[in-house]
Formats: sequence, structure tokens, C-alpha cells
Amino acid sequence: MGEQPNDQSEGVPLRLDPKADSAAPSLPAFLARPEGAPVYHGFPLLEQSRSDDGWCFGTISEPNCSEGRDWGDAFVVAPDGTRAGVVWQVGDPVLEVMIDPEVDRWGVYQVGVAHQVHDEQELVTQLQLWLPEFRRLHGNWRAERP
Repeated sequence: MGEQPNDQSEGVPLRLDPKADSAAPSLPAFLARPEGAPVYHGFPLLEQSRSDDGWCFGTISEPNCSEGRDWGDAFVVAPDGTRAGVVWQVGDPVLEVMIDPEVDRWGVYQVGVAHQVHDEQELVTQLQLWLPEFRRLHGNWRAERP
């Protein structure tokens, strides 16, 4: 692979969506999701990642870092609005299931990315390489639903 991880053991700052409504004014939106809000409400979509067929990525952790990030949290939104979590880290191009699909989320997946992430565009570029696999996983989840 490209770069070797530098053991970024400390936490990664969150990127919150300042426009997201909170069910409790004293709490951020991701901790107090309004009724009916999707999982990962309170975290922003990366609109520049939106594909022609409606797929879009969002970020939970802040991707902008001049030193580069070895890992972070994100999510993917299917054209039907359903979502799955994504934990990305520098490493081999492998996808692993971290949390099986549930009623309101079609899983949480860990994916390997080739290089450290320094900004949004680098994150989008690397996550988009996984889009065919996310399409397949979403299709499997939809097929198993009543």
C-alpha cells in the first residue's frame, strides 16, 4: 500500500453539521436526534461526493488535517436515504463488517484506504473507490427486507 499508518492513537475531532436540528437545545443534534431523523443525523454530507445516481458520503470525523489522518469515521447514504457507517483506516484494501445490518442502518463497515487523508477531497476520492461494494451491500440489505 502507499503510506504506513503512524499509530494515530488519539481521538479524531468530530465535524458537526451546524444546520442540524436537535431535539434538546442543550445537546448537539447527533446526541438528540429529532424523531424520524436518520442515523448519523447531526453530521454533514459531503455534497461534492454525490454521484449521478444519488449516492453520497458524509463525515463524522474531521478530515481536514495538515499532518494527515490515518483513520476516521464516515457514513454512506444510498439514493433511498438509508445509511451505513464507514470506519476508514490506512491499510490493505479490505472491507470488514463491524456491525451487521439493522432495521435503520444497513451495517457499519471498516475499509482500508491507500493513503492518509489531509482534506475532504482526499477522503471523498478514497471512499468513492468503495462505492461498488457499498452498492452491493445495500442491495443485499434491501433484498432481505420484507
